[in-house]
Amino acid sequence: MKTWNVYLSGEIHTDWREEIMAGASGLPVDFSAPVTDHDSSDDCGVAIMGAEPDKFWHDHKGAKLNAIRTRRLIEEADIVVVRFGEKYKQWNAAFDAGFAAALGKALIVVHGAENQHALKEVDGAALAVCSEPSQVADILTYVIKGTLPDAKARAAE
Repeated sequence: MKTWNVYLSGEIHTDWREEIMAGASGLPVDFSAPVTDHDSSDDCGVAIMGAEPDKFWHDHKGAKLNAIRTRRLIEEADIVVVRFGEKYKQWNAAFDAGFAAALGKALIVVHGAENQHALKEVDGAALAVCSEPSQVADILTYVIKGTLPDAKARAAE
């Protein structure tokens, strides 16, 4: 049986990744993600290659190092899931969605109604748009096993 590679991109302030992984438990899926430790992600360039007095170059170094990981994992992914949170603007998540779409990856987007208008182009490139991480787990179950979620279990939630 094929093992599916699923890349989980987007906001880092909630446990949505863990919710998807728990819901997909038992499926032949390998999950990957960007570095989700905010400080490590922001400061990796200067921590490894030296300090920068100019914040632009500080961020530039970090963004390039993070891109090595992100690009490779998106290229290897069968499915890319991008979650947009409510509190912050995730410009990097929008970039990841565009990169995945340009590569022809199956794209699933997750966001609330408050971002519907702002993300209409991203949603247009997606094969599925969800409002809850549990829906992503159900999509993975359907796509991989060809079965729908148990209606009784869903009604109890």
